[in-house]
Amino acid sequence: MIFGRVKSLDSILATAEKKSLHRSLGVFQLTMLGVGAVIGTGIFVLTATAAQKAGPGMIMSFVVAGAVCVFAALCYSELASMVPVAGSAYTYSYAVMGELMAWLVGWALILEYALGASAVAVGWSGHIVGFLDGFGIHLPHALTVGPKIDWGFLEGGEVGGFINLPAVLVTGFVTWLLVIGTKESATVNSVLVAIKIIALTLFAAITVPMIFGHTANFAPFTPRGWGNPLGSTGTGVLGAAASIFFAYVGFDAVSTAAEETKNPQRNVPIGLIASLAICTVFYIVVAAGAIGAYGAQPVMNPATGQYFVEGSPELYASAACQSATAPLVCSKEALAYVLRQVSTPIFGQIVGLAATIALPSVVLLMMFGQTRVFFVMARDGLLPAGLSKVHPRYKTPYVVTIVTGVVVAVAAAFLPVGTLADYSNSGTLFAFAMVSVGVMVLRVTDKDRKRPFRTPAVWVVAPLSILGCVVLFLSLNIQSKVLFFAWTAIGLVLYYLYGYRRSNIARGVMDSDDETGSAPLV
Repeated sequence: MIFGRVKSLDSILATAEKKSLHRSLGVFQLTMLGVGAVIGTGIFVLTATAAQKAGPGMIMSFVVAGAVCVFAALCYSELASMVPVAGSAYTYSYAVMGELMAWLVGWALILEYALGASAVAVGWSGHIVGFLDGFGIHLPHALTVGPKIDWGFLEGGEVGGFINLPAVLVTGFVTWLLVIGTKESATVNSVLVAIKIIALTLFAAITVPMIFGHTANFAPFTPRGWGNPLGSTGTGVLGAAASIFFAYVGFDAVSTAAEETKNPQRNVPIGLIASLAICTVFYIVVAAGAIGAYGAQPVMNPATGQYFVEGSPELYASAACQSATAPLVCSKEALAYVLRQVSTPIFGQIVGLAATIALPSVVLLMMFGQTRVFFVMARDGLLPAGLSKVHPRYKTPYVVTIVTGVVVAVAAAFLPVGTLADYSNSGTLFAFAMVSVGVMVLRVTDKDRKRPFRTPAVWVVAPLSILGCVVLFLSLNIQSKVLFFAWTAIGLVLYYLYGYRRSNIARGVMDSDDETGSAPLV
């Protein structure tokens, strides 16, 4: 039976020991990896998307999304401390729920990491374009956005757009950096994380004091209500939470780095929870500052009496967005734009420059997570063995890194940031829910195994995590939900055509040895 193909935890750990990635990351680097992966496009760019969906109520959206992530992080921490190997939710699912579910989780993680990286690359493009515009340097419109797309399940882009060249270039740079090596990538990331934190601190220092003189900006607090998870529009506070959930995605990248971590039983849980706590505080403070200083009311189409779809060509072409004092929801670089409007332009340029410099770190972490998941899936035989080859000099899985870079670049070249973020969230929520299920299953089936970190009140925390993931998934727009199920169907076809017969378990290979054709790492 397919669900009976479970790879035991002992086998997974033995495989990792025989052919593992070099352990070079400590608790500080892990925390910085988590903060670097989390703080990025979600807060710097998608604040505008959340505002169009929920207005000032987006503060509650950050709280809701953050609460779901806290529950999921506690479940992740237990499994990551028990199974300190690469692969994240995919590896955990393989050990608990079997090969088929592991494949589906790994397949969903492609949506999370690859499309997430593409979304951040597009967000970076918006910042570099806005930064250069501030100095009178205007890049051709056709080379800064993708083409206008209206395929029913996929909408976005702008009239006159051709390819988002800056997004493609930053993806190429990050791919090269990842091929060089994990330690070097993490060191660069730590510097970029510091830049982002300084930028957000500057934003908060300027805008938060303005709240007390502009409390009217918070009314109406929920102009589009709380939203309906059973609807199809993905609006309101819950709809915004489903989108802004992307702002928290990345903390699980810490667990994907478990196989490259020193003392992972201690350091991985600390890195997961510390990075999430730091980011949650920043998000709430920054969102409140943006609303208090400038306002965050959604824009309505006067011709129809309906709110514009967030990030749509119609919104950007509206009279409100074409004015000199356009609302926050019209900006592709929300925080920098707010500072340009309420303070001196130099502060807006500083935040814009910080985002321009630092956002590549988020692309790096997203792609880092994707390549490590691919690496382990190939090592297990579910993907072609060539993908797990490691570079003889840099000791990194360079083949899968390059493949991932190409996929990320293509998506970033043509698709809009909001669409990419929502699609990414659909895969993430599925993976998080499966991790939470896995924690409960292992508490029953392997209750005596050593757990360096135990999820507190697991029979409350894990179900809340699952419920939160389901609610947020249902709160996505209909296009994102349709794409997720279509993507899952494609994954099932590929599994039965290849992985079902080629996996190590199907062939009776219980550990990788040298089956994948790649050299052992030291």
